[in-house]
Amino acid sequence: MTTAPSLTSTLSRHIAETLREAGGWIGFDAFMDQALYTPGLGYYAHGSAKFGVLPYTVEQGARVASSDFVTSPEITPLFGWTLAQQVVQALQVTGTQEVWEFGAGSGALALQILQALQAQGVALPRYTIVDISSSLRARQQATLAGFESQVRWVDALPDDMRGVVLGNEVLDAMPVKLLARVSGVWHERGVVVDDTPAAPGTAQDARFAWQDRATTLRPPVEVAGGHDYLTEIHPQGESFVRTLAAKLTSGAVFLIDYGFPEAEYYHPQRHMGTVMCHQAHQVDADPLARVGLKDITAHVNFTGVALAGIDAGLGVLGYCNQARFLMNCGLLTQMEAADLPTRVMAQKLIMEHEMGELFKVIGFHKGEPWAALGFEHGDKTHTL
Repeated sequence: MTTAPSLTSTLSRHIAETLREAGGWIGFDAFMDQALYTPGLGYYAHGSAKFGVLPYTVEQGARVASSDFVTSPEITPLFGWTLAQQVVQALQVTGTQEVWEFGAGSGALALQILQALQAQGVALPRYTIVDISSSLRARQQATLAGFESQVRWVDALPDDMRGVVLGNEVLDAMPVKLLARVSGVWHERGVVVDDTPAAPGTAQDARFAWQDRATTLRPPVEVAGGHDYLTEIHPQGESFVRTLAAKLTSGAVFLIDYGFPEAEYYHPQRHMGTVMCHQAHQVDADPLARVGLKDITAHVNFTGVALAGIDAGLGVLGYCNQARFLMNCGLLTQMEAADLPTRVMAQKLIMEHEMGELFKVIGFHKGEPWAALGFEHGDKTHTL
């Protein structure tokens, strides 16, 4: 009896065929794009669960394996309710009436913001979600059923946008190029089919291996030292910011993600790069294995993001860690009014060893500058 090929087998064969058509080698950014976004097969393009609760629940201490990772809105609704305070101010100051959310995940953040605005009596005619994943869109539609008159989904951006743009953990999922300095020479690290025979009794699916090619590409800053060094550059993420700048005629942008300013990103001691994978709340550093079954991400170079926005006509409202941003927007007040389990979970958003320091927020404006609530204290724009 024959069995249907698994999703990972089908995707691996698809990528292997792409490699053959490309002459046997593709850059890691092309591989990452196919692994995450191939229609019907890529990690974000099929129906298995991605986002969920934490791997250990407070009540039971039982492991939960129904999702791969957790984002801030799934940790606690206080994340969205607090971010909503910044959204309200931005809508008022810019005179706009629409929120645009990119990569809305489970729809939890959209729900929290819409609920917070409703509770405050703020009329929001439209909340637009931009998400290329049809399976996630179905989940979002179910989550947001109570706000169906306000929410719409789009696949492409109009020529002109007005409103407040949100992106929580969007930039880290955009494909990156890998650069490797080996024996003092810079290479672009790409992917080839691994033709070595599989061990007896193991799967015969297409397998992949690394291969470096000499390149003229370089990190945006000189990396000191002569030691071997692996890092990333972010042309797609920076292009995304430039696209927002070109289309946004009035409004603001707030991007939340994990990463560093350029001086930290390309520190000589950060010699292993930042690419990592997530599956069942476990982290590993091998994106070439279990293709399509796990998330692949890289930390964000916030200096590159800021420069891309500025070069394209945006102004920087501010930049700070997530803890400071959320506290500026009133998270501590929200926590005081919450029950104990909610307060415990909300602490993860601001504790330094959790998400408080590694996660950053950068804000942009289109039009006249203004003082954004989230950057009132602790703005670190000068470090970019």
